[in-house]
Amino acid sequence: MTRETRETEQRLLYRVAALLLEYPDPEFLARLPELRHAVGALPSPGGAALERLIAHLEDTPLPVLTADYVATFDLRRRCCLYLTYYAYGDTRKRGQALLTFKQAYRGAGVELAADELPDHLCVVLEFAATTDLDRGRGLLLEHRAGLELLRLALGDCGSGYAEALVAVCSTLPPLAGGDREAVARLAAEGPPGEDVGLEPFAPPDYMGART
Repeated sequence: MTRETRETEQRLLYRVAALLLEYPDPEFLARLPELRHAVGALPSPGGAALERLIAHLEDTPLPVLTADYVATFDLRRRCCLYLTYYAYGDTRKRGQALLTFKQAYRGAGVELAADELPDHLCVVLEFAATTDLDRGRGLLLEHRAGLELLRLALGDCGSGYAEALVAVCSTLPPLAGGDREAVARLAAEGPPGEDVGLEPFAPPDYMGART
């Protein structure tokens, strides 16, 4: 396989994964046949994982999907789609981490909307797929521990969305010793506690009390 082919496949995988991790609505469901066709060209294990997720989404009624999405990503602390949350929680240190994401985007000529946080996994995947694959992968690798913890947490709660994380993680190098230790530490400790007055840096879904 040539490097160009591999990069094309990774871009497609990231694009599809980003779309599948969005909040489900009628327009979301209408896209699924097209996405199923697209992932048919992707090799395993990533392509197969996305196919399983699409099948699950197609077979589940929309009201169930929406309720499951909220229960999974809004009500479970360990299933947060904001990558910096795993390492920094809602602490002031998170502000610098968010700035790193913004600088990566600006370096590629991208400016996010004011209400869009740069560390949301869908934003990172979309950036890697459509703008700068190397910079996008760099952000995923920098927050590999949090990404893997999200994959494990989704799998532990039996969520079909775990397949999207399986697909994304399959594009990254195998975990090294330091990465494994970081995942284990985050799994044991959870995100750091909140700092007073951090509202500008906290994900909208995490304002207020959260279990």
